[in-house]
Amino acid sequence: MPDRPLRILRASLPSPAPPSLGRRIGWALAPYAICAVVAVVVSAGLAVCFRFAVPPGKTEWKHPFALLALVAVPALAVFYFHLHNRRTAPMAFTRTSDLRAVAGTFTRHLVHLPRALRLGAVALLAIALGRPERPSAEAIEVEGIDIVIALDVSNSMSEADLKPNRLAAAKQVIKKFVTPRESDRIGLVIFGREAFTQCPLTLDHRALATLLDDVRLDLIDGRGTAIGNALGTALNRLRKSDAKSKVIILLTDGDNNAGNLAPEQAARYAQALGVKVFTILMGRDADAAKQQDDAALQNPFANLFPPRPRYPVNPKLLEQIAGTTGGTPYLATDTPALERRFQSILDELDRSRLRDQRGKPRQLYPIFVAFALALLLGELALAMTRFRRFP
Repeated sequence: MPDRPLRILRASLPSPAPPSLGRRIGWALAPYAICAVVAVVVSAGLAVCFRFAVPPGKTEWKHPFALLALVAVPALAVFYFHLHNRRTAPMAFTRTSDLRAVAGTFTRHLVHLPRALRLGAVALLAIALGRPERPSAEAIEVEGIDIVIALDVSNSMSEADLKPNRLAAAKQVIKKFVTPRESDRIGLVIFGREAFTQCPLTLDHRALATLLDDVRLDLIDGRGTAIGNALGTALNRLRKSDAKSKVIILLTDGDNNAGNLAPEQAARYAQALGVKVFTILMGRDADAAKQQDDAALQNPFANLFPPRPRYPVNPKLLEQIAGTTGGTPYLATDTPALERRFQSILDELDRSRLRDQRGKPRQLYPIFVAFALALLLGELALAMTRFRRFP
């Protein structure tokens, strides 16, 4: 007799008509329709945020492969809306009146709303993992020149004919040259026996000045002067530049006696790339140095002091480099002359237009994370109130 109550219940219920094909399709698609509504609402919210809080421009993805996580969203939808129901109890009502009260209304499908919010949160987090970003709002279009300064830091730059010495005087003049040139991208290459990039092309002249302060005589091997390597390293900085005017300013006080690239070959490369090389020979020229040394030898106390070392110079090489590339060679025997040479170089240059940006790009992933958290909080609130499940 244990099955008698069940037979009585079945007899009391009218035999329901089988649902039509259209109704069954509607029941199957209703959860996805709710997901579509959630997607439209979230998209509208994102559009408003992007309209008022995000600079215009093309969106770039730092980790585009993370977007493959979006594939998990439809798989989770199938599990939540179809496979998950097979694991629940088939008898969800204990009274037939409750069954009749909810039969046939569309609101019954709103039970899927918390899961739809969860799926939206998963999709937004997958997009956030891709790290979308846009150029900074400070991106500006300016007139400017791309300039790389190649600075000699070999041992001969310790000579004191430029006060306090050649390297210190060069650093002071370069700072004065860089400060007012807000629209020029400037980079710094240092060289001795080898050549290295101290600062790439940048509009952040404060950073350039900080890196210039770090330059000292013992920073790299100063037992040689690799002019060819210095030009080659500077050309690598300018190779992909889109500026109309591209310039290398070479400051040295010696002859090429190190490195694996001939200065003449580097000058031909610069000519092919449309880069002008302006050379500045710092310090005394050969004739002035010889006259000062001869006068010093006539001093009766000359034997009391060790002779100063003589460093070889090659002004002809610098003239050849400048002539090959369309630049101009200069000689600077003191600090005021060095400042005038820099100004003369700028007077020869054409202005060109280039686009660059200041600051870091605007990160967009916090917006997607914020919307995902809002959806998760909404799911939690619904699951604990109107759509709370028993058991």
